[in-house]
Amino acid sequence: ADSGIVIERSGERIVQIRLNRPERLNALGMDMVEALQAAIAGAIADRARVLLVRGTGRAFCAGADLKERRTMSEAARVKHNRAINAAVDALAAAPMPTIAVINGLAMGGGCEIALACDLRYAVEDAQIGLTEARIGAIPGAGGTQRMPRVIGASRALELILTGEPVTGKRAGEIGLVNEAVAADRLDAHVTRIATVLASRSPTGAKTIKRL
Repeated sequence: ADSGIVIERSGERIVQIRLNRPERLNALGMDMVEALQAAIAGAIADRARVLLVRGTGRAFCAGADLKERRTMSEAARVKHNRAINAAVDALAAAPMPTIAVINGLAMGGGCEIALACDLRYAVEDAQIGLTEARIGAIPGAGGTQRMPRVIGASRALELILTGEPVTGKRAGEIGLVNEAVAADRLDAHVTRIATVLASRSPTGAKTIKRL
């Protein structure tokens, strides 16, 4: 079965993991989460110098696949939660620079994937947020720790407690993304930065990240 993950390679060992279920806004079903974790492990094993994550279509990632979760047993839901956590933590622990290419909506677990990356670039009209409060849930894959580290506790509490997303443009203003750019410039902008990162010492990058 199609796991919903496409791996693309370019240039000097630049690997892009593409979340590829556009009809479901790239929501994380169980198969997709397992394939995402395998793709991250594969990029590390291949000694990729830069790892990019992006979505196909109008979304980056809408978070956990709530439609799939409705049909799951309690045990399966717990397993799904753990799998999402493991994939996001594997991304955070990757030795090479990682970039979230936020081509559109990034909600809940999708926002947490972006927060686990070192750098984030978004289209100006992307919608980005930890929206779990809207359904009486909490961000379960590190968002409560990673968002305040990126934007500060007060701003993070505002976003997490309200569950309201911000635009890519606003995300750039508050430092949630490194930069927000016009949709037609996103790929060129990210390619330029990824090329620079790939030209640097991988040992240096790994050490900088660890320190």
